[in-house]
Amino acid sequence: MTAHPHVFLALFLAVAVAFPLVLLAVARLWFRYFQPAKPGPEKNAAYECGVEATGDSWIRFKAHYYLYAIFFLIFDVEVLFLLPFAVAFTGLPAGALFTMLVFILLLAEGLVWAWHRGHLEWK
Repeated sequence: MTAHPHVFLALFLAVAVAFPLVLLAVARLWFRYFQPAKPGPEKNAAYECGVEATGDSWIRFKAHYYLYAIFFLIFDVEVLFLLPFAVAFTGLPAGALFTMLVFILLLAEGLVWAWHRGHLEWK
């Protein structure tokens, strides 16, 4: 007797849902019964790099730091897309070359735009 073709998928879904839930339940039980809470003034105090916390923790960061990080990620991902293209370049059709040229031109346009707006200048 053959089983329904979707039985494997249902079993896989059940295991995929049950496995993390069982692990979370075991972790919660372990925490509750084997690690009793030991609160104290030293344990509840704010600690950062061995220095006593002073002043307000809310400080303002300049948005330029985030822009530099985003630009780095954009052009880092560009390299990740260019590497497989460069490896398989000789076996690809002409349409792949055209598509990659469009991709590079769009990224170059974004770089020129950021440069023109002054986002790449350190202030």
